[in-house]
Amino acid sequence: MNTTITEPIAEEPELEEPRLLPGDFAIWFFIFAELLVFGIAFISYAVVRIQNVDMFNQYQLTLNRELGAANTLLLITASYFVVRAIHAIRLDNVKGCIRWLYASLGCGAGFLLLKSVEYNDKFSEGINLGTNTFYMFYLSLTMFHFLHVILGMIILFAVAIKAQRGGYSAQDHIGIETGASYWHMVDLVWIILFPLVYIIR
Repeated sequence: MNTTITEPIAEEPELEEPRLLPGDFAIWFFIFAELLVFGIAFISYAVVRIQNVDMFNQYQLTLNRELGAANTLLLITASYFVVRAIHAIRLDNVKGCIRWLYASLGCGAGFLLLKSVEYNDKFSEGINLGTNTFYMFYLSLTMFHFLHVILGMIILFAVAIKAQRGGYSAQDHIGIETGASYWHMVDLVWIILFPLVYIIR
């Protein structure tokens, strides 16, 4: 009598469905809209600058490039920390993810502090939006970005709090990717804004 032994077939783990963009797809509509607004503002700045080269070159020299460079380093470092946070949560290292998120928030706070020092210096000199066309663009662009840094930090803080409450895991961390995507947009805008307003002559 032949006896056939049937071995149980091991179930294959469900693979995460690949996504075209990281995070919640809805955030990308917001990101693209924000990039469009900044893009229009940058083009407007470039066009007006071409028409007022001497004035823009003169007042550009009054900007604190050292603080601007330090802020660039802070935002790039913050983005690196956010990447590390995502890497940690993918390994189910929740505590590591939380630490990296708070490290990125520390860099963001450093950016806001240095930018506030820069604004204070300008305001103490009597400079405001109505001083001239260059300062109008400088203050408008950087303050608009400043507000986006604050919003980005609020999002990352909310993500960190949810992570502390056990809201994310290696299998479910789309919220972290969503916050990271927005933060990288904020970083990208500054990487364009800094040389455009502070350096390029």
